Amino acid sequence: MKEYRILIDTTDDKGLVYKISKILYEYNLNIEKNSEFVDDEEEKKFFMRTVVTGEFDQEKLILDIKSITPLNTSIKISDNSKKDIVLLATNESHVLGDLLIRYFDGELNANIKAVISNHDELRDLVEKFDLPFHHISADELSREDHEVQVKEVIDFYSPHLIVLAKYMRILTSSFVVTYPEKVLNIHHSFLPAFIGANPYKQAHHRGVKIIGATAHYVTDDLDEGPIISQDIVRVDHSYSWQEMRRDGRNVEKVVLANALQLLLEDRVFIHGNKTVIL
Repeated sequence: MKEYRILIDTTDDKGLVYKISKILYEYNLNIEKNSEFVDDEEEKKFFMRTVVTGEFDQEKLILDIKSITPLNTSIKISDNSKKDIVLLATNESHVLGDLLIRYFDGELNANIKAVISNHDELRDLVEKFDLPFHHISADELSREDHEVQVKEVIDFYSPHLIVLAKYMRILTSSFVVTYPEKVLNIHHSFLPAFIGANPYKQAHHRGVKIIGATAHYVTDDLDEGPIISQDIVRVDHSYSWQEMRRDGRNVEKVVLANALQLLLEDRVFIHGNKTVIL
């Protein structure tokens, strides 16, 4: 029987879990998993993710749940079908290659529709997986004109998510607002301490003891969108900057894959400039 995920974001109110569960029972739906969170400190926000099985009229269910919840209630229902994604890359292969292998092995509940890159170096890698590769050079184009061409390709595939797999270009506001809450990025967690060329050399020079990575939604504030996943590894004085880069890249791969998995499973709620993971 098909599974559905019901995502509810609203103001907290007395008895919400009971009231919502009662409606699901009346629809003869079986609750397979349920989790909820209440943010008592700020806006008294209530978040609930429920996995159900059964057949039902989605529009009617949404109306019935809204009838017993506060006026600002947001309800999304999705099934566990594979989501379409498009990957954007530049010329670093470690993150992209990891996602492609996970996809090939069936670890991602997704359809990778295409890879778009502003360089051509990764074409052979992508085509080994029988996926479309679109090289859109940024040479002799303004940032805006380049993005127009990138957006044309993205819109052709109409993906649920856009994943920046080390896409080393700053996106304009126009691009970001076109795909709200749909763009996932990965970067080393040295930001903003080590910006620019070769952050691992900078970190080595500074003598850091921890390196890591952060996966986050892309917003108009550079590298400051809601964080979805993070991780670290410990290093010491014996590490060369090349060894730091090796371990840092390993963390980047895992963190991005974990964040993407959370999004594919509809487990991420945006709450202001942070996330709630259920």
